[in-house]
Amino acid sequence: MPGEHGRTFGGNPLAASIATTALSVIVDEKLVENSAKMGKRLLNGLLDIDSSIIREVRGRGLMIGVELYPEAGGARKYCLKLMEEGILCKDCHEDILRISPPLIITEREIDWALERFRKVLSD
Repeated sequence: MPGEHGRTFGGNPLAASIATTALSVIVDEKLVENSAKMGKRLLNGLLDIDSSIIREVRGRGLMIGVELYPEAGGARKYCLKLMEEGILCKDCHEDILRISPPLIITEREIDWALERFRKVLSD
């Protein structure tokens, strides 16, 4: 019967059109490939930082986590220091910096960011 079942986000032509266009941009601009390439550059750069507070660096594409040792005093204070340097990241699980740059990030921007990560996280 009419009115017994409904969905808030069900079959909406506008939403479907937007989703299709977004997927086209991801494919046409090779954002998946850029994510893999730039993610590798960022991950390797973070792994090269000489720091006694970094426990582990891990990631996939541009989704990267920097786990700090508990003795570092939590990730939040490092997120705030990085914010002062122009980098936004998220503290999670107390000791992890979650880094998720945009899919369109360039090599130049990665190198710029790595300078700031070195400044804040190095011994």
